[in-house]
Amino acid sequence: MAVQARQNLEETQWLLDLSDEHDFIKSVVGRVDLRSTNAEDPLKTFSNHPKLKALRHVVHDEPDDRFMFQPEFLRGLGLLAQFDLAYDLLLFPRHIPVAVEVVERFPDQKFVLDHLGKPDIKNQTFSAWDRGIERLASFPKVFCKLSGLVTEAVWNEWTYDEFVPAMDKVLDAFGPDRVMIGSDWPVCTLSGTYQETMDIVINYLGQFSFEVQDKVLGRNAALFYGI
Repeated sequence: MAVQARQNLEETQWLLDLSDEHDFIKSVVGRVDLRSTNAEDPLKTFSNHPKLKALRHVVHDEPDDRFMFQPEFLRGLGLLAQFDLAYDLLLFPRHIPVAVEVVERFPDQKFVLDHLGKPDIKNQTFSAWDRGIERLASFPKVFCKLSGLVTEAVWNEWTYDEFVPAMDKVLDAFGPDRVMIGSDWPVCTLSGTYQETMDIVINYLGQFSFEVQDKVLGRNAALFYGI
């Protein structure tokens, strides 16, 4: 899967072109400005590509923590169901209460929380994040990605045990049917290699049955994104 990083249509087209060139890219999470008055136009164009499965906006970089409450954004978000597109939530913990209200407005829309909502691994401070995870997990069409943990710890000085409480919380809240592995590559390389990043989740899942491992390591993502 290839996931957007830049806030423009050109990158979305580039990712889709890459997916045409490389069969191992099974799906793309792109970006369309949902606030645009003509958002339907790029949505129609891009949704014709069979590998576009979801959209994302880098919400955690917006100066307004209530960005997702903008009427224009909510209108655009409401268009996704007709194009059979999911939505990736890229947030910090302080954005989760807003996300809960947004998700509540769209009960039929599929959402996935990227990087566990970026819990404070560095300081092991989880109370507000815990409550947010429980609230998001209460919506049956919200999933969560076990990804991006290494950048929330002290870069290149983390230990595996630091990540276990957050992974425990997500598995307990969402259950094994709504959790999927992810990498956050290449951003993860700021704090660890790709393999080290993936091994955190793979090693953690070793305590569970093969069926659970199969779901989290691939099957859930395939079902969620329609791969």
